[in-house]
Amino acid sequence: MSASKNRATNTFLRSERKSLFRFLGVYALLVMLLIGLMGYFYYQSQEKLAFSAYRIKLMEYAADQIKRLHYLHDHFPQLAVYPRDERFKSAIYDLEYVKIFSTLHEPRINLEEEIYRIGDRIQFVKILDNYYLGAKYLIIEVPEDTEWFTATLHTIGGYGFAALMVLMLIGLYLAHLFVRPMRHSILLLDQFIKDTTHELNTPLSAILANIESIDPAGISDANARRLGRINVAARTVSTLYEDLKFATLEQERETEDVVLDMAVLVRSRLEFFEILMQSKKLTLEANITPTTLTADRRLIERVVDNLLSNAIKYNRRGGTIRVRLARGRLEVADTGIGIASDALPHIFERYSRFNESEGGFGIGLSIVKRIVDHYRMTIEVHSEEGEGTAFILSFGHKGNQEAGVRSEEFWYALLCNAFICWTSV
Repeated sequence: MSASKNRATNTFLRSERKSLFRFLGVYALLVMLLIGLMGYFYYQSQEKLAFSAYRIKLMEYAADQIKRLHYLHDHFPQLAVYPRDERFKSAIYDLEYVKIFSTLHEPRINLEEEIYRIGDRIQFVKILDNYYLGAKYLIIEVPEDTEWFTATLHTIGGYGFAALMVLMLIGLYLAHLFVRPMRHSILLLDQFIKDTTHELNTPLSAILANIESIDPAGISDANARRLGRINVAARTVSTLYEDLKFATLEQERETEDVVLDMAVLVRSRLEFFEILMQSKKLTLEANITPTTLTADRRLIERVVDNLLSNAIKYNRRGGTIRVRLARGRLEVADTGIGIASDALPHIFERYSRFNESEGGFGIGLSIVKRIVDHYRMTIEVHSEEGEGTAFILSFGHKGNQEAGVRSEEFWYALLCNAFICWTSV
């Protein structure tokens, strides 16, 4: 029981991991957005502090320069040298924004702002009360010290990364906390389904064996019809049972690839489904050419059975089923209800069902897709609503021989699909 529980847990983890990744993806996006906003506001605050410090320093420089301009104004033209200071660059403009003199490194100015960044420089604009040398505006310019910028980025990066890690760990814990009850319920339900599927084997086998042993010639027509209906129901349940058994009870079984005579296999499955086709008065058009495939018989039977079962289930009464087998190709087509174009991309997803009025768990085609992918085969679907559907399976020898997917990975992915589907039972 413990080993079975561990296997079920490992299988569920694949689906749980997908849910966690989706949740954590959205959670991480929101967390990064929050951290980004906090980082932005922190950067803005540090920039304001830096500009406040610049403003104080540049106001002192401006006061010193104004004294020099005042002195130059009083001694002009005897003294005609513009005052300079190695600590900063400066310029003076008149009331009409016309430059009088400038030593600025950056010629672009903005007289509408008091202090601003232009390129890699900080400029400070001081409006003069007295028109020394005809100047109305004094501009003080210094190189921007990027030390505060580097320190701010390091702070944002360090604390932001630490906060992201902490919040992601919290998110991971919360996600696991939310998923834990569902995991426990699924494990219990999975074990129940396994036990139930196992118990169905004996009565179902007995029903099918007894139906086969009854001679229709020895019973009345009315009873023969009843027997036929029982046979149809039993074979329908048998197909569903085989899917459930395949996805649960045979999870430990390794694939046993052998050379299969596909013509013999397809004919045997058509014979099995013959009673179901007769119940809907379906016409079978079979064109079977001998061909071989190297694969596990159980897996290929599940593919063929599910394609035939769907062709019968979703066909119209009195319709036609066409089965064509050629070298490296199997086609199963029907004249049924068809599939809506917007549903076609989703038909191989678990729970996908063409018609809610029909029975089943919606896992048949997902099992088909898993097997097809395992053997590197391809499957095409052509359908038109009201006209019918055709499934074309291509199993070229090259692709079949190159199948490199490990069997344990195949079972892992397949059981993930099967376990989750029990929640819809």
